[in-house]
Amino acid sequence: GGILVNKNGYRYLQDYGMGPETPLGEPKNKYMELGPRDKVSQAFWHEWRKGNTISTPRGDVVYLDLRHLGEKKLHERLPFICELAKAYVGVDPVKEPIPVRPTAHYTMGGIETDQNCETRIKGLFAVGECSSVGLHGANRLGSNSLAELVVFGRLAGEQATERAATAGNGNEAAIEAQAAGVEQRLKDLVNQEGGENWAKIRDEMGLAMEEGCGIYRTPELMQKTIDKLAELQERFKRVRITDTSSVFNTDLLYTIELGHGLNVAECMAHSAMARKESRGAHQRLDEGCTERDDVNFLKHTLAFRDADGTTRLEYSDVKITTLPPAKRVYGGEADAADKAEAANKKEKANG
Repeated sequence: GGILVNKNGYRYLQDYGMGPETPLGEPKNKYMELGPRDKVSQAFWHEWRKGNTISTPRGDVVYLDLRHLGEKKLHERLPFICELAKAYVGVDPVKEPIPVRPTAHYTMGGIETDQNCETRIKGLFAVGECSSVGLHGANRLGSNSLAELVVFGRLAGEQATERAATAGNGNEAAIEAQAAGVEQRLKDLVNQEGGENWAKIRDEMGLAMEEGCGIYRTPELMQKTIDKLAELQERFKRVRITDTSSVFNTDLLYTIELGHGLNVAECMAHSAMARKESRGAHQRLDEGCTERDDVNFLKHTLAFRDADGTTRLEYSDVKITTLPPAKRVYGGEADAADKAEAANKKEKANG
């Protein structure tokens, strides 16, 4: 039942295909604040461009106003939200609105798997946000990640158990050689010379990705991000790990994660640049790329990191079994579409 308002106190979502405005305390599915997350985020971006957001040290925000729900309901139904608001921004939602802004939330792509959660490496299974079994497409529905974990987590476990029960012994020499290679890379990383700090590079990576691969994308900003990531990759080679201990070394852990993060970021940025259309959470502003293009881009992007560190892109077909791609509509437009569909079905039933 919360509402989003800009700096003028105006419920701006009604201007972006999610209206008409619903009464306070009477939320309606597909309307206003119950619109999809990507559309709500895009509306924020437009309000920011118009100068209707509020500037804060943490960036521009709009307000999530819950005050009309009353203290009793807030503490009964939304206690965690109240705790978070007080702890992180010093706001009591009972008395004042909460500053909010969109940010990266979920990775809809991931390691390519088949329907049994097995990767291209036989015997290696992936599940959850690190994987891409094809469930979410270009835009995950809210709460689907939890259902995915329940269903595919069990499936992956069952499949891995069956595989382990029937598998023979591996090539022990090859496994030991791989393990030795990993150990050597870790030693090299710990002993690496340079003056770069992993935390600074990680912050710069996040800012670059938000600028070039954020809510809306342009070729110029995506290229700027690609160039920045290449620079960060070079600087990563000069990261110095100050903690040289062999146990509980979080400095080493975060540095390893940063290296992988830079690789994934480059794959994402190059994939976005090559996809010359708008689909799901990938929205471009340049001419000729603002709409979905099923003729040329109804396909999965497969990104590979070659041995020389370059990103190579391939594609695979999308298998449509039930519902073809269609226009996404919300608010009053969704109601009109539902009524038209019902009328069409009634007409067909009557012959």
